[in-house]
Amino acid sequence: MTVQPESSRSIAVIINAHAGGGHAQELAQRVVDGFLKYGMHAQVTLAEDGAQLISAAENAVRQGAGIVVAGGGDGSVNAVASMVVGSKSVFGVLPLGTLNHFAKDLQIPLVLEDAIRTIAQGRPLAIDTCEVNGTLFINNSSLGLYPDIVRDREKQQSRLGRGKWLAFCRAAMEALRRYPFLDVRLRIGDVEHRRRTPFVFIGNNEYLMDGLNIGTRKTLCDGKLSLYVCHRTGRLGLVRLALHALFGKLKEARDFDILSTTEIEIETHHRRAKRLRVATDGEVNIMQTPLRYRIRPASLQVMVPADSVNTVEEA
Repeated sequence: MTVQPESSRSIAVIINAHAGGGHAQELAQRVVDGFLKYGMHAQVTLAEDGAQLISAAENAVRQGAGIVVAGGGDGSVNAVASMVVGSKSVFGVLPLGTLNHFAKDLQIPLVLEDAIRTIAQGRPLAIDTCEVNGTLFINNSSLGLYPDIVRDREKQQSRLGRGKWLAFCRAAMEALRRYPFLDVRLRIGDVEHRRRTPFVFIGNNEYLMDGLNIGTRKTLCDGKLSLYVCHRTGRLGLVRLALHALFGKLKEARDFDILSTTEIEIETHHRRAKRLRVATDGEVNIMQTPLRYRIRPASLQVMVPADSVNTVEEA
């Protein structure tokens, strides 16, 4: 459905209908009223699934919307951003998910009214995006344990009716019990790295991997992919890595590689294993190897707070 004010629209807002906690219509009206306070006329579209998110975003860009806004969690933000990237439209975010990593790293407020104010009165910032075999991601991508956990979590939610977090915990325990390894070849430029690993993690710019700030980014504008590979370790090794991270010594860990680059090619050692589960911003797809990752510098204009004082600045 669409909530549209009487006056002509100037901003397209696309919201995951399931992000409203069962009150999607009320949420849509709050968004319309919120933008009207700043003299902005918003057309709000409630999307029932990822396909509708993408379709609505594609239509908004095609019709020349000056600002296209995504409302939802990181998966919804990714879906809308995939249509806005490289266009003349500016991207806005209303963080309505559970974790909201993208919004947090750009210091976009998590309170709805404050996020609306950021879109209305903030400043555009050109940030980097990434892609793997043509699929865009704005946070990270991973192979190995995490995609398996997500797949099992979704099965438990759909078949057994378990809540998201309970299903995730059970799926994580099951994945650790199986503890599958990947035999991969990582090609960075002319250099190859062979690893036997439980996971490979590729980030859009550098993730902080130490201390209380682990899992956050200082910038999305450095034009680099960050690669993190765990190798030669078992279950106890993962616990050791977690302790290294907690005490700020992860970069000293001997069984953990951290690299930075602009392009990465990943291939499995075994000829039969030509298809892998690949997670991109929490969504899992089956992809044909080799996996080709690349950074797309300054490819997405995002509205951020005007008074942002962190290091998320253009080079």
